[in-house]
Amino acid sequence: MTIYPIETGNFKLDGGAMFGVVPKSIWTRTNPADNNNMIDLAARCLLIEEGKRLILIDNGLGNKQSEKFFSYYYRWGNHSLDKSLAALGFHRDDITDVFLTHLHFDHCGGSIQWNKDKTGYEPAFKNAKFWSNAEHWQWATNPNAREKASFLKENLLPMEESGHLYFIDRIGGAFQNTSEVGFGVLFADGHTEKQMLPHINYKGKTVVFTADLIPTVGHIPLPYVMGYDTRPLLTLGEKSSFVETVAEKDYLLFFEHDAHNQLCTLKKTEKGVRLDQTFTFDEVFNSH
Repeated sequence: MTIYPIETGNFKLDGGAMFGVVPKSIWTRTNPADNNNMIDLAARCLLIEEGKRLILIDNGLGNKQSEKFFSYYYRWGNHSLDKSLAALGFHRDDITDVFLTHLHFDHCGGSIQWNKDKTGYEPAFKNAKFWSNAEHWQWATNPNAREKASFLKENLLPMEESGHLYFIDRIGGAFQNTSEVGFGVLFADGHTEKQMLPHINYKGKTVVFTADLIPTVGHIPLPYVMGYDTRPLLTLGEKSSFVETVAEKDYLLFFEHDAHNQLCTLKKTEKGVRLDQTFTFDEVFNSH
């Protein structure tokens, strides 16, 4: 197995929304804001090469939305999914599986693209299976008013219509190993119903793809919960048990949304579990 970080493009969101009840004077210490109160975010994905399979975990915002839509998210930098894949010698047609942690547009928007004459939509990974789970799919395709703007029909329905949509069988319990994609999955319900966090055993380490349970290193302390979460008190409990496990077992956290930190470890302190060290992916896995 070989795994690679994939940068699909950076964007910005309102810092207050990203940190909920935490005062700006505190969260700006880790996540500085610009004059519009926006903070830097990444849409960083993970590519797993194993045998004949090439599994992509999440895929960013995509590029099919209108200029007006993207104007709300202040895209910046030069990263793109295609450039990141090409730098590794891959093409999106090589992808065999797209695993979606959840179906908010910044995680699955790259799944679907315009067709050639822009009369409709088609899968952006024509040879891939798309993996979600039945409970989350039902939640996303019949959205509540709070999340409706994050679950875009043009991202979701073409996946189902293509016949390439598959569900992870949830046997029960928060954590399970999946035969479908070959890595462990932790289900979390605070941010949205049945978000899935991959746990990947790699070179003697467990790498956990944090998705939106812990978006950035600034979100490690327990009360630092996004305003976007549908059940913030549930997130609080999920984070509490999660960070204790991460610190105890020396897992590596892989950040999808931290524009400036790819990986970190956690440690137990008198104030609770806190950031230990940050690393680049290459520093951990490719240094000699």
